[in-house]
Amino acid sequence: MIGKGTSIAHTGTSIEYGWNQEKDAEIVFSQHLAGTDTQEITEEFRLIQEENTRCQKNTLSFILSPTQEDGKNLSTEQLGELTQKFIKEMQLKERQAIAFVHRDKAHTHVHLYVNRIGFDGKAYNDSFIGKRSQLAAENVAKEMGLTTVKEVQLEKELDSIKVRLEIKNIHQRVMENQRPKTLDSYIKAMQERNVEVIPSINKSNKLQGFRFQYQGHSFKASEVHRPMSGGRIMAQLTQNRGITKPVEVGKSIQLLGKTVEMSTNLATSIAKNIIKKQSRRPLIQESEFKIENYGV
Repeated sequence: MIGKGTSIAHTGTSIEYGWNQEKDAEIVFSQHLAGTDTQEITEEFRLIQEENTRCQKNTLSFILSPTQEDGKNLSTEQLGELTQKFIKEMQLKERQAIAFVHRDKAHTHVHLYVNRIGFDGKAYNDSFIGKRSQLAAENVAKEMGLTTVKEVQLEKELDSIKVRLEIKNIHQRVMENQRPKTLDSYIKAMQERNVEVIPSINKSNKLQGFRFQYQGHSFKASEVHRPMSGGRIMAQLTQNRGITKPVEVGKSIQLLGKTVEMSTNLATSIAKNIIKKQSRRPLIQESEFKIENYGV
């Protein structure tokens, strides 16, 4: 569950939004209030807020968002319990408050409005309220057995690692089995395996790298795997065409039927990677020669 909080000045407008019937709004929690519509609730807030006219942002606005799966399974009563526990965590039990559930989107979420001014005329300290809201929501989620932010983040991270590994493996198979010689043929081969290779064009209209899209994820080439940077991919395609000297690379490339200039950084990276590969070959051959002779 995610909790977000801030101080606002537009009390009436916010409560009206929370009680929006078009969003199938439903009151899930209310304390220290008697009103039955937005105007009456706003007026009750205002009467207390007049005790502290120095405080301009005199209402606290919170959004409590369980995960999509948790939200589907939470009843109105459970959402009310969730809100009550959150208020307790934030030490807001002695203030006017009202909360509405919105189920108009895929994610069920609660809009909670609390009078920042207490019955004693003092304003609630809203320092670091965003961070405190997040921590309070985390504690409530743990107490109610709901998915926490950390669990969601871990799940996303593991999913990201899995997808990046799959893209890397597909890339390697394409390079090893098909040995594409042009960028277009590489893009087509990856697309046939459901991986979209999207060229990144900078403001100067020059190619500077690539992004990969797969299973709803999008990564820069180097984010998938460092050896999959734009420069390394282009260097490999260049060598597949038999070009082994950096001076022969050129400054432009054919991309989807058009001639596109490469950025200076990309061209430099390609040249460096070609040089690296060329410098490694003699060392490997020499090593293999020594091993073979040692065996004899």
